[in-house]
Amino acid sequence: MAQTLYVIAGEVSGDVHGAGMLRALAAMQPDLEIHGAGGPEMRAASGGRVRDWVEDAAVMGLWEVLKRYGWFKQRFDEMLAEVRALRPQLLVLIDYPGFNLRFAAAVREALPETRIIYYISPQVWAWNKGRLPKMARILDEMLCLFPFERKIFEDAGLKTTFVGHPLVDELEAERGSEARDEHLVALLPGSREREVARLFPMMLEAARRLGVDRPEARFEACGASPKLSAKMRGMVKAARMDGRVRVSDGGAHGLMQRAACGVVASGTATLEAAYFGLPYCLVYKVAWPTYLIARMVVKIEHIGLINILAGTRVVEEFIQSEADPLRVEQVLARFLHDDAYRGEVRRQLLATAAKLGGPGAHLRAAAAISGWLGR
Repeated sequence: MAQTLYVIAGEVSGDVHGAGMLRALAAMQPDLEIHGAGGPEMRAASGGRVRDWVEDAAVMGLWEVLKRYGWFKQRFDEMLAEVRALRPQLLVLIDYPGFNLRFAAAVREALPETRIIYYISPQVWAWNKGRLPKMARILDEMLCLFPFERKIFEDAGLKTTFVGHPLVDELEAERGSEARDEHLVALLPGSREREVARLFPMMLEAARRLGVDRPEARFEACGASPKLSAKMRGMVKAARMDGRVRVSDGGAHGLMQRAACGVVASGTATLEAAYFGLPYCLVYKVAWPTYLIARMVVKIEHIGLINILAGTRVVEEFIQSEADPLRVEQVLARFLHDDAYRGEVRRQLLATAAKLGGPGAHLRAAAAISGWLGR
């Protein structure tokens, strides 16, 4: 009888990382049946058994989730019914803690014999350490990406393995040799439609201001999908920046290696930019109710993953009302005219990114998961 694994990812980055892990796992366990929910990459890696829901599921912020509570509740109930019917040996949850931690608790109650492994640990050390004991009771193993996370989860009594960050493999495969363009500025407003709506107009205004003093500066942005790229081109046209800002379909990793500097939305892209040594400033905007609640629960000094990993401020962070065109333009202008400053930030970014671990994260994660099969 074939063994079964159920997997859930709810965001684009989780889909990419999950697909890499699933491909490695399938090579180790060729008879394993893989079901669940993720994105197009995981669907392909599972032979079509993983449903693609990422475009609808990738909602950021408490307020945005509450507005779609009914939709999420329906998906939750559907997946739980599917898991009950399949009775998988393993449930693997990839990031997406708002949904996945609740799902883990429901599966632990309904199917206590199913082993539950969490891949890409939720950042409860930032917003709710009080959940750690409950996670230790619900989960069988945590696979974490950052070295400092291991002790946090182990101290709570949860078996934890540091596998390193899968970005290392994914980004190394895309490393190129093209020289940087000292006049090119990257505008990276995120992969979600709401993020882009909040951040891209501000980035365009910063670019307009910068272009007044530095007419040689050029600007390039990337859409995470053709649909998003089209919307971004509409924003460029509305801002009358058609001749100054180019929007491409994808290609963010190439842009991070070609540009002299950039402005990046908080999230996985900030790690990617750091890995490629792109000096940048970080911007972050969510709905005000989400932000006000986050301020009450988040207990860390920095929100940027690179700054957290470094233990100091390597890149400037502009949050909510501080994420304005003037502040962003000033940082970008300094990057463009101060070679020593730009070089020092690049050096710090590369040194911090080196802490993400060596190649092989997908293999290490797959090996840890495979170890639970047959127990």
